Amino acid sequence: MKNFKNYVPHILAILGFVVVALAYFYPVLSGKQIMQSDIVQYTGMAKELNDFRQTNNEETYWVNNAFGGMPTYQLGAKYPHNYIKELDYVIRFLPRPADYVFLYFIGFYILLLTYKVKPLKAFIGALLFGFSTYLIVILGAGHNAKAHAIAYMPLVLAGVHLVFRKKYLLGGILTMIAAALEISANHFQMTYYLLLFLVIVSIYYSVYYIKQKEVSSLLKMFGIFAVAGILAIGLNATNLMATSEYAKFSTRSDSELTIAPDGSPKASTNAMTHEYITEYSYGNFETFNLLVPRIMGGGNGEKIGTQSETYQFVFNFLQSQGYDPAPAQQFADQAPTYWGEQPIVAAPAYIGAVVLFLALLCFFVDDRKAKYYLGTGAAVSIALSWGHNFFLTDFLIDTLPLYNKFRAITSIQVIAELCFPVLAILGLQAFFKASKEKQFKALKMSGIVFAALLVVLFVLKGTLGFEGTNDSYYAQVFQQAGSDFLAALINDRKAMYSKDLLRTFIFIALAFGALLAFNKEKLTAKVTVIIVGFLGVIDLISIDTNYVNKDNFVAKYMVEKPFQQTPADQHILKDTTHFRVFEQQGGFSSARSSYFHHSLGGYHAAKPKKIQDLFDYQIAQQNIQVLNMLNVKYVINKNEEGADIALENPDANGNAWFVKNIQKVANADEMMTAMKSFQSKETALVYDAVQVSKTNFEVDSLAQIQLVRYQPNKLVYKSQNKADGFAVFSEVYYPKGWNISIDGKPTEMLEVNYTLRGLYVPAGNHEITFAFEPEVVQKGGIVSLITSIIALLIVIAGVFYIWKSAPKKEENPN
Repeated sequence: MKNFKNYVPHILAILGFVVVALAYFYPVLSGKQIMQSDIVQYTGMAKELNDFRQTNNEETYWVNNAFGGMPTYQLGAKYPHNYIKELDYVIRFLPRPADYVFLYFIGFYILLLTYKVKPLKAFIGALLFGFSTYLIVILGAGHNAKAHAIAYMPLVLAGVHLVFRKKYLLGGILTMIAAALEISANHFQMTYYLLLFLVIVSIYYSVYYIKQKEVSSLLKMFGIFAVAGILAIGLNATNLMATSEYAKFSTRSDSELTIAPDGSPKASTNAMTHEYITEYSYGNFETFNLLVPRIMGGGNGEKIGTQSETYQFVFNFLQSQGYDPAPAQQFADQAPTYWGEQPIVAAPAYIGAVVLFLALLCFFVDDRKAKYYLGTGAAVSIALSWGHNFFLTDFLIDTLPLYNKFRAITSIQVIAELCFPVLAILGLQAFFKASKEKQFKALKMSGIVFAALLVVLFVLKGTLGFEGTNDSYYAQVFQQAGSDFLAALINDRKAMYSKDLLRTFIFIALAFGALLAFNKEKLTAKVTVIIVGFLGVIDLISIDTNYVNKDNFVAKYMVEKPFQQTPADQHILKDTTHFRVFEQQGGFSSARSSYFHHSLGGYHAAKPKKIQDLFDYQIAQQNIQVLNMLNVKYVINKNEEGADIALENPDANGNAWFVKNIQKVANADEMMTAMKSFQSKETALVYDAVQVSKTNFEVDSLAQIQLVRYQPNKLVYKSQNKADGFAVFSEVYYPKGWNISIDGKPTEMLEVNYTLRGLYVPAGNHEITFAFEPEVVQKGGIVSLITSIIALLIVIAGVFYIWKSAPKKEENPN
C-alpha cells in the first residue's frame, strides 16, 4: 500500500493529461474531427492505398493515383513486424488531435521527473510545453508527423539524461524505446534537429566527465547510446531502408539536369537551392514574438474585430462604391496584419511570457549546470531559425551533412520550445529551495531584465515602419484609396504591438507578484506554484484558441471525404478505361484530383523527382507530346464561369505501345532537349549507357498491347506483334521492387523517355506482368523482427534486474 501511494501522483497526472487534452479539443467528444489542410491533401494522396487495403486486406507499396505512380513509403505504408508502431498506436489512444497533445504532456512529464522535479511542478511544466502556441498551431494545420516527432523529443532527452546521470540500465532502455518511437514518427527533419541538440548535451557532459577524470564512465555512456541507437534503427528498419531507397528518386535528391527549363545553365544541381531552403527565415526582430505574441502582427489572417480601423475603412469603402459592406466582416476576420518577411505565417511561435520569465529566473537561482546546455540549445536553435538572416546559414547548408535536405528551417525553433519550459520548471523548483535572500535577488534581477526589455520594445515602436511585404497587393485592391487602407492597417498593427506588450507585462508582473508574495511569506509554496502555473497555462491557451479552436472541427464525414465530385469528375468517372488526369490550374500541387482519378499531380514534400522535372521542363512549357506519353486522357480546366470542365485528349498514347525506333542521348540534358521535338508514339529515348540490341523495329497496324488486369501493384498486359518489338509502357520507371515477366519468364525493363518503362517484347502473343514486390520491405521486415525480439528480451531482463536490485545512490553532475 505504501508503494502504491508513491504512484498515486503520477496516476493522477496521467488522468489529468487525458482530461486537459480532451477538454481543449472537446468537439471530439461529440464525434467531430479536426479539419487539417495537410491531412486533407494526404487523404487524397492515400486514397488508392487505403481503398486497396480495405478491399483486399493486404498492403500495396505502389499507387498510381498521384504523380503518375510512386511508392507508398511516405504515404502511410504499413510494414511487417513493425511492432514499435504498434506500441505507438497503444500510447496514442485518444481521438486525434487530443492524442498528440497527450503525447506532448506525458513525454515532458517524464522528462521533468528525470530532473527530480516534483509531480505537481512536472504536471504544470508538461502543460506549459504542450500548450506552446507553435505546437498547437501545427495540429490545426495538419502537420501531424511533425507534432508526432516533437512529442517524443522530451522522452528521448529523458533517456539520455538518465544515462548521463549513470542510470545506465533504465536510461538505456528508455533511450532505445524513445528513440525508436521518435524515428517511427517519420519526420526526419525534427529528428535531425533533436540530434543537433543532443550533440550540445553530449559535449557538456563529455567536458564534465573528462574534467572529473571519468573517461571510462563516459565511454560506457556512449556505448549505451550506440547500442540503443542501433536497436532503435533496427526497430524501424523497413521504414528507414525504404525511405532511403526512395529519397534518391525524390525531389530531395540532387538533380541530373545542369540546364534550366529555358536552356540556360543552372547555378546548382542541388536538390534545393539556398533560397528555397531559407524561404521561411525568421526575422531577427521577429524573434520577440516568442515573448510578445503579436509583436509582428500575429499571423497572415488575424481577427481584429469591428472596432478596428481596417474594418471601418473597408466597410466605408465598400459602402461608398455602392457595394454590400457585409464582406468587411470577413476581411476583419482574416486581416493581413503580419508584417514580417516570411511568406506565410499561421500564428506566432509564442512560448509564453511566464515561461520565459521563469526560464530567466532559472539562471539566477538554480545552481545546477543543466541550465547551460539547455540555454545553449535554445540560443542555437533561435539563431539557426533566422535562416538567411544569420551569417552562418549558407555555410551550414554547404557543409553540415543533411542540413540541405530540409526547408522551412524556422521549425528548428522546436528545440527552444523544448528547452525553455524545462528551464522554467527548473527555475521554479530551485526558487523554492533557495534562501529568502537568494530568492529576492533572483526575482529582482529577472524583473529588471524583463522590465528593461519591454521598455526598450515600447520605445522602439516609434522607429518601426510596420509595413508588410504584401501590402502593395492590398493597396492595389483599393485603388486610389490604397494609401488610406494601408494607413488604417498600420495603425491596427501598432495597436496590436502595444496591446500585446502590455499583455506580456501584466502576466510577468502577476507571476513576479506571486513569487514575491511567497518570498514575503504571504503565500504557501503549493499555492504559489498553482498560481504561477495557472498564469502560465492561461497565458498560452488564451493565445492558442485564437488559432485552433472549436471552429476547426467539422462533422466526421467531411474529414473522411474532404473532396466533392464536380461535374467534370463525374464525366471522367464514366470512362472505365485506365488513363491519367491532369488538373491544369494548380492540380500539380494538389491531391484533389488524386482522390478521384489517376492523377498526374499530387501533394507531397518529396515528390518523384523526374515527374517534377517533366512538369517544369515540358508540361509547363505546353509540350503536349509529354502529356500524350503519360496517357493523360483528360485535362481538367476552368470555363468562363470558373467551373471545372473535362477536356478529352484524343491523342493520348494509351497504356502501352510499340515504337518504331530507339534514339540514344548522352545525358539528362540531351534527353530533356530531345523531348521538346520527339514523337512519343514512334520514338523511345534512352541513354547511351543503356545496352540495346536493336534500334529500329517494324510495327504494323495489328501490333498492340492491352492492359487486361489492373491492381496498383500488379499490371498484366496482353501483347500481339508479328515481329520482335520494343514497347513503351505509360508507367513511371522505378528501378527497385518491380518484377517483370513475359509468359512467366523474368525479364528486365529499361528507362525510357526520362521516366517511363521500356521492354523488348518478342514476336507473337504474350502475357506481360509487372508486379511490385519490393525486396526492401522483405529484408526490412526480417531486421525489424530480429531487433524486436532482442529489444523485448533486453526490456524484460532490465525491468527484472531493476525490480530486484536495491536503489543505489546516484552521482549527479548537475
